[in-house]
Amino acid sequence: MEVGREEKLARVHELTLLKRVWSFVRPYRLPFWIAVVLMPLNTLFALSQPYLVKLTIDLFLDPRHRPAPAWLHPLLRAAGTHGLLAMGALYVMMLLGEFATFYGQFYLTMMVAQYSMSDLRTALFNHVERLPMAFFDRTPVGRLVSRMTTDIDAISEMVNAGSLTIFNDAITLVAIVVIMLTFNARLALWALCAIPPLLLMVNFFRVRARVVYRDIRERLAALNAYLAEALAGMGVIQLFTRERESCREFDQLNLRARESLMLANIYEAGLFSSVEALSSITIAIILWVGGGEVIRSLIGLGTLVAFMEYAQKFFNPLREMSQKYTVLQSSLVAMERIEALLEEKPLSRPAAPARITDRRGSIVFEHVDFAYRPGEPVLKDVSLTVEPGQKVAIVGATGSGKTTIIKLLTRFYDVKAGRILVDGVDVREWDLTELRRAIGLVQQDVFLFAGDILENIRLGRVDLDDSAVRTALARAQALRFVEQMPAGLREEVHERGANFSAGQRQLMSFARALAYDPRILVMDEATSSVDSETEHLVQLALEQLLTGRTALIIAHRLSTIQSADRILVMSNGSLRESGTHQELLARRGLYYRLFELQYGAPDTAE
Repeated sequence: MEVGREEKLARVHELTLLKRVWSFVRPYRLPFWIAVVLMPLNTLFALSQPYLVKLTIDLFLDPRHRPAPAWLHPLLRAAGTHGLLAMGALYVMMLLGEFATFYGQFYLTMMVAQYSMSDLRTALFNHVERLPMAFFDRTPVGRLVSRMTTDIDAISEMVNAGSLTIFNDAITLVAIVVIMLTFNARLALWALCAIPPLLLMVNFFRVRARVVYRDIRERLAALNAYLAEALAGMGVIQLFTRERESCREFDQLNLRARESLMLANIYEAGLFSSVEALSSITIAIILWVGGGEVIRSLIGLGTLVAFMEYAQKFFNPLREMSQKYTVLQSSLVAMERIEALLEEKPLSRPAAPARITDRRGSIVFEHVDFAYRPGEPVLKDVSLTVEPGQKVAIVGATGSGKTTIIKLLTRFYDVKAGRILVDGVDVREWDLTELRRAIGLVQQDVFLFAGDILENIRLGRVDLDDSAVRTALARAQALRFVEQMPAGLREEVHERGANFSAGQRQLMSFARALAYDPRILVMDEATSSVDSETEHLVQLALEQLLTGRTALIIAHRLSTIQSADRILVMSNGSLRESGTHQELLARRGLYYRLFELQYGAPDTAE
């Protein structure tokens, strides 16, 4: 099976992607900025602790007893002989402050992430709902599922544990550098000599990681697309004993995804181990240089211990940033793909939709041309008129353009040339919701949603009560089998209606269209997959319901449309014949040959 290669995405600048993320964070900017304010406070509480350790050593443990800073004199006088205990209490207060600020910052960050990503997921789904059918023709479902699940999860991980905490880490690093320079500039410069090689390594991994994470997203999307297709077609796979071949294809996609993930692990491990190595080297440098200065009484023992602590705290954010950087790269690639999806142009809607007051149900095609792909016309200069209340059938060989006419009428696609009028108004000038509510469509491939029968008929319209749904089912000749169900209208519908026969699904689809009471009823091969008894029920419903309603019927079985007011015969995208059943038989043209293929030579005598 071929799920198609993913289209190459334009490389988008990181700032553009972050602006897109910010547009969803902005509604929650109050808790966001509170979390931002808590970050420097958290840093202050955390970095004060090594300083307190330095003072404690200098005042109480160093034999040379260095003098206390002026701000500490009131506390030591109040503590009296318990100065060491007072310093311990102050240290505990800093720990509690660090805990409180970190908890508040972490909670608010997580809250903002969950709410903003929920909004992003909703916005993405709403956008996809408005895309033209041409987009779905070229995009596998699995790729879209990957966009709305794994890609958004990657962005959520960045907002949760990446963006703000990286900002906090940056504040911590700057603060540590300032403190170390204040304590002893010479020792600070020795401690910071590892930064230039660290920057070079980060840049080295940054360039390569972005490429790798883009490959990961592409390969995971291809894997999801194949999986969705294979699960949907499992019946065909088993019927044709294709399990081994499908497993082999899946294994190939799985291995490609694993290779990209392993390469990302190599880069991540390389960056992390580099930071660890530089951390150890820096500690050794501080011990070598600082130890000598302590021996020569140039600095106190407390200063050396504080430098050790600050060096550890300096590399802790760098360790975390090396991990968060991989999260950031993965999320930026995910956002790049979501950005490409959001840039897809939805089906155009009129700024000021036409107001249709006289809804009679007329349909007019004027010189319509259409092609799914450039240079491959499907409809060529098609013109037809369906008067209000007429029952018009469209027949023709497979690929002649019958179903395309329905897709253009309901604006799944827009015409390339010409125009289509419904009640005298171009369909592109209609409000799209009103247009599709004015046209009831019964499709050949019936799609039922998980839920119950009632919701599958109403499809979210709360104004349709149980009585209206029962009426629609009765008129569609479907109420009888529904009432035989144990739960009636509340009978559970399994995925895609698997617990109903093809005929029952067709009747429910018919009832779904009738529940909206449309002026125009369109049936696209609605009886092609039903048994004779169900077809008879459909015919009974049609005879009662089509009076005064415009009907457009596409059928392969010519026996179902012989009573139509007019029959249109399509061939190679052109309208070739038009007339009643008897008129077309008498002409002995295309319709006559189609009828002869199905039923033998017809008797055209009256």
